Amino acid sequence: MTKKQRSLLFSVILLIVTVYTFIPKKKDPVLTHFTGQTMGTIQYNVKVVDERTHSLQSSIDSLLVSFNNALSTYIPTSEISTFNQTDETSPSTLLLEVFQASQIISAKTNGAFDPTVGPLINRWGFGPDKKINVPDSTTIDSLRHLVGLSKVQFQNGRLTKAPGVYVDFSAIAKGQGVDVLGKWLESKGIKNYMIEIGGEVRCRGNNEEGKPWAIGIEDPTVDKSEQRLFAIATMQNRSLATSGNYRNYYQQDGVTYAHIVDPRTGYTANHNLLSASVFAPDCMTADAYATAFMVLGLEESKALVENTQELDAVFIYAQDNALKVYVTPGMKEAIEIVGEL
Repeated sequence: MTKKQRSLLFSVILLIVTVYTFIPKKKDPVLTHFTGQTMGTIQYNVKVVDERTHSLQSSIDSLLVSFNNALSTYIPTSEISTFNQTDETSPSTLLLEVFQASQIISAKTNGAFDPTVGPLINRWGFGPDKKINVPDSTTIDSLRHLVGLSKVQFQNGRLTKAPGVYVDFSAIAKGQGVDVLGKWLESKGIKNYMIEIGGEVRCRGNNEEGKPWAIGIEDPTVDKSEQRLFAIATMQNRSLATSGNYRNYYQQDGVTYAHIVDPRTGYTANHNLLSASVFAPDCMTADAYATAFMVLGLEESKALVENTQELDAVFIYAQDNALKVYVTPGMKEAIEIVGEL
């Protein structure tokens, strides 16, 4: 090798070393956890995994305050509260979105999901007043005249309802709130996150270990003051919502009344389905179907979920004095049962 060749080789090596030295090394992902309260006293958790460190707490809280000011029936001046008082409004994007999603799911569940069921829920003692008093059939029949999503209409930019109809999207709003936060995170370029509001969950990407998120499903047989895992779901780019009769019920004269009221009959649902965990692309959809399935019961829910491509589910039910579980084929490889059957 000539002197000129050696010099050229040395220059190439030096260039390679220099370029390598100045190539920025990929940072390890950082997990940042944000938590707080929303929708009254409901806790939220937002976990973000990214190479960058994010300061998102104030923005998350601000988004949730705006969301509550639109859809919380507990805020007298909220958009939904004003609509219930005045019977008409020019709806915000949030209100119109949740109304139209409710229309779709109500139709697909033959009315089992209905955001106008509030008067019946209140009369059964599961509303804000918590007055426990089992209504008689005459009272139920009179209240049923105020129930039905067809009594709410959107035309020419106006949302209207029949007088006396009370609209409450609480059975779908937590899921919608989760989606609002998720879409906002994605607009910031964040691809790996987990959002949970009151048990409703949206996951995207992976956790801090580079693995899919692991989300627990609670045992519906324990007392509502306790918490115990029944199953663990592995999730990636999906949402999860669970509804059950283990969080809100009362007993009177030896009879247990669950907080799930069938809007089609006016009576509380009475079947062997203890909890319905629904997996869907977005949390709003999962939330609404989870409520509907607790109205429909096991067999109708199985038939519906098996014929709805976007959905998967885990149903925990009682049979022959034992606990049973049904898992749709799409979730069999992603569910680990850790509770006792």
